[in-house]
Amino acid sequence: MNKEIRAIVQLALAEDLGSGDVSADLLTDNTIQASIVCRENAVICGVEYAQSAFLLLNQDIQINWQIKEGDLVKPSQVLCTLSGSSRAIISGERVALNFLQTLSAVATQTQQLVAKISHTNAKLLDTRKTLPGLRLAQKYAVKCGGGVNHRLGLYDCVMLKENHIIASGSIGKAVARAQEKYPALPLIVEVETLDQLNEVLMLSGVTRALCDNFSVQMLAEAVSLAKGKLPLEASGNIDDTSIVEIAETGVDFISTGSITKNIQAVDLSLRFS
Repeated sequence: MNKEIRAIVQLALAEDLGSGDVSADLLTDNTIQASIVCRENAVICGVEYAQSAFLLLNQDIQINWQIKEGDLVKPSQVLCTLSGSSRAIISGERVALNFLQTLSAVATQTQQLVAKISHTNAKLLDTRKTLPGLRLAQKYAVKCGGGVNHRLGLYDCVMLKENHIIASGSIGKAVARAQEKYPALPLIVEVETLDQLNEVLMLSGVTRALCDNFSVQMLAEAVSLAKGKLPLEASGNIDDTSIVEIAETGVDFISTGSITKNIQAVDLSLRFS
């Protein structure tokens, strides 16, 4: 069991169980059969998280997965069958389903957007707009859905946004300071105008420019300016109604927080046989 997954599932179980599952305590602890069923079309993600929720309560529970991580499933499809302690299975049910339905929602929404722009060269990126404590899990789900991970946090990439630039005095000064202090890290610079983009294009060592809230026309102009010089990322108020037009401008990346924060849990249920 992955130690990071184990740790986050243990926290979730502790939150739910507290001093003990008083409802499950009323049951005779028999060996039972159960299954998890998906009620809608979805890309399934979170198998190890769900499995860990049961096995951390009782390692003798047998789980037979009938799908693989990243599979597209249909309504009424059985995801897995379980056999083991009735108390442990019913106590782990909600935590297991919470992980499975949330991560599957991220993977499903990601896959839908990736499909919309598959005729272009644009790659779909996630953001740091994730649920607290689920950063790595949700970014993993994005990859399951065919997306690409942006920076994991504030430590693995220098990203100079409006306030960083204002505090530094200029884009040039901010970039120079970043290159001096963190020469090995990727460097992304956010621009809000074509003039700022031109300024970035004159600098060396920048990994890509992030065009924030550009109109489609501005993005097309930006692509023309940056072609062969610097990769471009489009960001800001991007959803399923605008993403195709944005991708067709020729940008290299499109980032959106919607795939991790504006999600609707996939409808799953666990039933005893």
